[in-house]
Amino acid sequence: MTHKRWFTPWLLVAPAVVWLVTFSAVPAVNTLILSFTNAKPLGGGQFIGLDNYTRMLSDDQLIDALTNSIVYMVVCLPLLTFLPLLLAVLVEKKLRGITFFRVAFYTPVIASAVVVAVIWGWLLNDRGLINGLAEQLGFLKEPLPFLTDRWLLLFSAISLTIWKGLGYYMVIYMSALGNVNRELHEAAAVDGAGPVRRFFSVTVPGVRNTMLLVSVLITVSALRVFSELYILSNGTGGVGGADMSLVMLIQLYGQGLTGQLGYASALSVLLFVVTVGPMLVLTRLNRKGA
Repeated sequence: MTHKRWFTPWLLVAPAVVWLVTFSAVPAVNTLILSFTNAKPLGGGQFIGLDNYTRMLSDDQLIDALTNSIVYMVVCLPLLTFLPLLLAVLVEKKLRGITFFRVAFYTPVIASAVVVAVIWGWLLNDRGLINGLAEQLGFLKEPLPFLTDRWLLLFSAISLTIWKGLGYYMVIYMSALGNVNRELHEAAAVDGAGPVRRFFSVTVPGVRNTMLLVSVLITVSALRVFSELYILSNGTGGVGGADMSLVMLIQLYGQGLTGQLGYASALSVLLFVVTVGPMLVLTRLNRKGA
């Protein structure tokens, strides 16, 4: 006969708790403390109060980076919330050859973000496939500056993010669609509801909680975007750094032996606040609609 010991559950969760405290809680507290200092990589720094946060108000690069990150989120959020749901509805049907399409839609997810971004860079540069083909067909007289114009570069990166994320969120929706009551679809069909009406009246309400989860994941990913913009701009953030994201700006200020760790830490705190804000709004909207 085995005796239940009070500390057994704690032993089971201890590795996860140690990992969380060591690699999440302690670095987060240290970042917050550093944000009130002028710390350098080779020096401890001194306490300077709110100077780093005051400096943000006059940092033009920060304004551009914040604008880019918000635009990234605003465009990606609706597209990556609804398009994967439509794909999931299409590929969940048991048809001959449907497995091929499921694999095709999911393949970009397992591909390296860096490799994919490099390939897109080849496709979108002035002598790339897209500009070359458009010129040959007579649609363009001169190549479009996909990788040098501020907004074209930003939306090129957004299109890459959407293309790569479709399959990932599609799989999440497919698991949620399995829990939608089929009898509701049948009842709606008997009442004369067409596929579009059943989609909005039965499918969407049935996966509402999953849509909230997907929206939160997209929000966090979009506001923390780095690889796509970094690779497409060759690490420069576009002409004059106008296409930098908040994460790229944090890296810019914090890298090197003369990096401004204090200011980079303050920017990290700002990124946390900007990321948590939309998440709270989405959660609030979900509760009101419940």
